[in-house]
Amino acid sequence: MAQDDPRTLVSTDWLAAHLKDPDLRILDASWYLPDAGRNPRSEYDAAHIPGARFFDIAEIADNRSDLPHMVPPVEKFMSRLRAMGVGDGHQVVVYDGMGIFSAARVWWLFRLMGQFNIAVLDGGLPKWLAEDRPTEDMPPIVRDRHMTVRRQNHMIKDVTQVASASKLRNHEIIDARAPSRFAGAEPEPREGLRAGHIPGARNVHYATLLNDDGTMKPPQQLRTIFEDAGVDLAQPAITTCGSGVTAAILSLALERMGKTDHALYDGSWAEWGMFPTVPVATGDA
Repeated sequence: MAQDDPRTLVSTDWLAAHLKDPDLRILDASWYLPDAGRNPRSEYDAAHIPGARFFDIAEIADNRSDLPHMVPPVEKFMSRLRAMGVGDGHQVVVYDGMGIFSAARVWWLFRLMGQFNIAVLDGGLPKWLAEDRPTEDMPPIVRDRHMTVRRQNHMIKDVTQVASASKLRNHEIIDARAPSRFAGAEPEPREGLRAGHIPGARNVHYATLLNDDGTMKPPQQLRTIFEDAGVDLAQPAITTCGSGVTAAILSLALERMGKTDHALYDGSWAEWGMFPTVPVATGDA
């Protein structure tokens, strides 16, 4: 059983015990890859944890960008969260329909915006349902709450910064994609992208950090997985993946291990794989 920490990860037991807290806000941040054939909004409408609001990762994003679900402008983030009745002084718990998948992205996004009282629900909705806990199909009653945002620019990297880190080898770049995609042995699901990985990157497939029930492994086991992948934990880390979603699972794991000097490459492979001027490596790390 994971140690409950309202700034990283809380158990279903913790959430059940705090469900009626007046300052608790729950977000359903389910999001699926297109080939999953699932509609997160309609699943939310049918059944969600009592009081949960739906956080639309694809909409609360920078829609000026050609890249998927990039970090939204500060003003947009603030206005969307205010409309959801989520703001200063709230303890937020975010979950998704896969266990730990897209919820970690929203956890990271809140932290980027300077909001640290947020935890991912360990095991997510599948574990909640497996334990026969309550759900509802009613939208919550929302009251506006102001949110103060102080963007933490050190927590995010762009393609130029990542290219520099790859060249200078002064950061550990950790890629959350499956080994076959990392090695360039299978084509990318997005059209027009080269296959392979950022030169110098290490591969820690996000799924290896999770137990069969979708909960996260304990910190000591996480540390071993990163070290076995050749990650030098003394170096600052940059997490990356296909489009910036599962990279946040690595970020959450690093934070659970007590490693705080990590940033996320928002464009991830959707950007790097498209850029003709940046180098691509193939094969194992």
